Amino acid sequence: MTVSDDFAQLTDPLRRELLAHCYRMLGSVHDAEDTVQETYVRAWRAYDKFEGRSSVRTWLYKIATTRCLTALDKQGRRPLPTGLGQPSDRGEGPLSEPAELDWLEPVPDEAVGADGRDPATVVTSRESIRLALMAALQYLPPRQRAVLILRDVLQWRAAEVADLLDTTTTAVNSILQRARAQLAEVSPAEDQLAEPDERSQRELLDRYMQAFESYDIDAIVKVFTEDAVWEMPPFPGWYQGAANIGRLIATHCPAKKPGDLRLVPCRANGQPAFGMYLRGEDGVYRPFALPVLTLSEEGVSHVSQFFDLTLFDVFGLPATLPE
Repeated sequence: MTVSDDFAQLTDPLRRELLAHCYRMLGSVHDAEDTVQETYVRAWRAYDKFEGRSSVRTWLYKIATTRCLTALDKQGRRPLPTGLGQPSDRGEGPLSEPAELDWLEPVPDEAVGADGRDPATVVTSRESIRLALMAALQYLPPRQRAVLILRDVLQWRAAEVADLLDTTTTAVNSILQRARAQLAEVSPAEDQLAEPDERSQRELLDRYMQAFESYDIDAIVKVFTEDAVWEMPPFPGWYQGAANIGRLIATHCPAKKPGDLRLVPCRANGQPAFGMYLRGEDGVYRPFALPVLTLSEEGVSHVSQFFDLTLFDVFGLPATLPE
């Protein structure tokens, strides 16, 4: 076995969980992919000096976390519109101009090992990458974020985290206490809502899909809870209430008749999502948005609809759909 084979055999199985870790730290699937790639390049170059004093997993996490902390020193937090202020009007007024911010991005379940296709290979719990948690983590300073993720999400011992961050166990425990307190202040109440059972979820998602594909505003309104939230980065405004969401869609959505929209199911951040396509004048459906849904027993309680079309490639969604 060559050195390259040995390195690949030891490190390749860790790639998805490292991507999940970097995503939690950075809030961007694109930045996380770049950081993981850089981590592997740095690890490969230093592999001949690796003495085995820690596990390969711990060694890679140290490299990746250090790279994330360096990146976070140069960027601000990645918000969602709901983290910027109060809800907008009733949905009938003009949309606010898109804001040139570094927005929080969704991540495909499959990319971080949270798809559950093979329980033996699941490396990331769906709860640990939900959008509500990712948005809350953005409020933490970088080192607090790292400590909380390593301790509370990955269940590392305080001594292991201290060694990774070149600090003391006492310092780690103090940082963790502050991070937990900060997170408790900004964590949304929706994160504690009970989700419907699997059958009810399927029925609700079918209703959501049919309502949009038939462009039935009344049906769209009925799939939402009464106080549902709708946000759509890069537009900084957000809307609350099923009736306001219905007015927003009726007023501003470029689809105007049944069949203008088609939805392709996918999963993001441990939550149901869709690739939403808009029919052009030539009859071809092209990428339009990627909504990520939060479900409750009463209906759809939150939609984060992302208009970053580069996400379609990240999620493995087709570039076009035929007429």
